[in-house]
Formats: sequence, C-alpha cells, structure tokens
Amino acid sequence: MSNRTFTMIKPDAMKNGHAGAIIDRIIKEGYKIVALKQTKLSPEKAGEFYAIHKERPFYGELVEFMSSGVIIAAILEKDNAVASFRDLIGATNPANAAEGTIRKLYATSVGENAVHGSDSDENAKIEGSFFFSGLEQF
Repeated sequence: MSNRTFTMIKPDAMKNGHAGAIIDRIIKEGYKIVALKQTKLSPEKAGEFYAIHKERPFYGELVEFMSSGVIIAAILEKDNAVASFRDLIGATNPANAAEGTIRKLYATSVGENAVHGSDSDENAKIEGSFFFSGLEQF
C-alpha cells in the first residue's frame, strides 16, 4: 500500500469552472499535493497515457476528449491514498456515485466524469511519472 496517488482534473471540469472547488475538496480531505501542473495533452500524449485501453471501443473517444482542453495533473499524498481517493471521487458513472463524491457533484456523464484517479499503487506511480519528473515531486 502506497501513500501516493495520481489524479487529473479533466477537460469537462476545467471548462465548467470546477477545478478550484475540486482542489479545495482534495485539500480539505487531508491530501497533500506533492506535484501539480496545468497542461494540455496532445492526441498522441493522451493516446499514450490511455494505451491500456487501446483495444476498448471507447478508446478513440477517450483520447479525443482528453486532448480537447486543459487539464490539471497532480500527485497526492495521504495514508492509503489510492483507495481513499477512489472513494472520494466516486463511481465512474456519476449517476451511480455516492452523494457528496466529486463525480456526483461535478461529473456530467460516464465519458465526462470530471476527474481521473489511479486504480492501483503501481498505476499511481506510472501515471505520476508520466507527467512529473522526480525533480517536480515534493
């Protein structure tokens, strides 16, 4: 079990002005931000990040969406970070997300679900390293 996870505030939440509220919620839930940047993924970089889904039918739509606007990438630190953050963001489908979760509050659909959260300690490390060098993590 790791004490770090990775998240992205996705283009839909950025476009809808929810980034500040989401970051505020993350901090209030006790996460320390150890790396943070605003950036825009090219279709190539979005494809590389989501390569694990390449064979899935939604891959092209996902890449197009994730390269459609600005995102905020962050590495977060807290005890049991991956599992606790997954609880905080809620189910992928906001209709199934628990009340008070980030996706229940800010997501509009399964495809535009406001935030990404790593699903394992291994993926958290891989995903964090995709966006941040060791010199950018504190």
